[in-house]
Amino acid sequence: MADKKRDYKREYQNYQGKPDQIKKRASRNAARRKMQAEGKVSKGDGKDIDHKNGNPHDNSKSNLRVQSKSQNRSFPRNKNGGKR
Repeated sequence: MADKKRDYKREYQNYQGKPDQIKKRASRNAARRKMQAEGKVSKGDGKDIDHKNGNPHDNSKSNLRVQSKSQNRSFPRNKNGGKR
C-alpha cells in the first residue's frame, strides 16, 4: 500500500467537494481564524481548535478551546470501532 499514490482529485469529487463538507470545512477554518486573532494559536503550531459541545457550526467564544491534535482527534470507541 505504500507504493499506491493518493488520488486527491477523486477524493475531492467523491467526498471533500460535497456541499455539506465544504460548509463544515469553512466553519472549522472560521473557528481557527478566530482563535488566531486572539493569539491562542498560530500557523504550524500543531494544535487543533475543539468545539466543546461537538457542534462545528457554533463558533462562539465559550464553545472553542485549543487542544493538541492527538487529544482532539481521539475519542472513545465501542466494540465495533465506532464512536461511543
